[in-house]
Amino acid sequence: MERILVIGSSGQIGTELVETLRTKYGNENVIASDIREPQVQQTGPFETLDILNKEQLLTIVNKHNVKEVYLLAALLSATAEKNPEFGWDLNMNSLFNILNLAKDGVIDKIFWPSSIAVFGPTTPKQNTPQYTIMEPSTVYGISKQAGERWCEYYHEKYGVDVRSIRYPGLIGYKSLPGGGTTDYAVDIFHQALKSKSYECFLSEHTTLPMMYMEDAINATINIMQAKKENIKIRSSYNIAGMSFNPTEITTEIQNVIPDFKISYNPDYRQNIADSWPQSINDQEAQEHWNWQPQYNLSRLVNTMLQNLEQMLLKEN
Repeated sequence: MERILVIGSSGQIGTELVETLRTKYGNENVIASDIREPQVQQTGPFETLDILNKEQLLTIVNKHNVKEVYLLAALLSATAEKNPEFGWDLNMNSLFNILNLAKDGVIDKIFWPSSIAVFGPTTPKQNTPQYTIMEPSTVYGISKQAGERWCEYYHEKYGVDVRSIRYPGLIGYKSLPGGGTTDYAVDIFHQALKSKSYECFLSEHTTLPMMYMEDAINATINIMQAKKENIKIRSSYNIAGMSFNPTEITTEIQNVIPDFKISYNPDYRQNIADSWPQSINDQEAQEHWNWQPQYNLSRLVNTMLQNLEQMLLKEN
């Protein structure tokens, strides 16, 4: 049986992606892997993997007859700014290790996520198109932009079947924030339920593209299931969910928790957020592989609060 390997399975995306893939393909056919032991009980195989260790990677791929890889391991925007050299090393060499496995015919198909961080302060902020100016101003954004070019290069030069989407800010309840600039939109729900107050590290009118995790997981699996001839962009696809700022999400939370309060204390992440788009045009993803999000802001807020409240009740 050919199997799927998810690298970075303990992160915000990986946690939910593994769960969904195992439901779809069977627990034993999806291998979870991360550099650290998982915090949640596994329903299928798990391997400890340092993605920068090529020999260890090849051993795991051969052991499980892996033919499809989802490469999620990365140092995110805010974290990478604190350690630029390691951020570049991890984000780039992890990709090379996987692309070269495909180039050598060891694996057949790759998913690698890019990000809205590839855009920069000179990019049009409203309805940002698929093809536009890219001058990223963060280590994370620079590594993702370079990664997009390498993905397209390996496809054109070696026929590697690599597929990618540019994630906006992702919001989910099954794992804690992982060091991104959009993390306030996850933490705000935890604090709303625990203390009914939140100090935001971005200013009140900072509008950013966001997406509920279920939509992001569906987009990830859908692009991998699409026919090869329908994937016409091999750098990375724009995808959009919704756009909002801290004031707007606060208003929605207050519809459920009326006495919730927010304050603002912008830090270094404000400069990162200011360099990113406010809304995304994803026409190509819609046309090429039928991408459509299911969540708007109101549905996202209600879903997050309901699920987190249930989790808190179980903990207590």
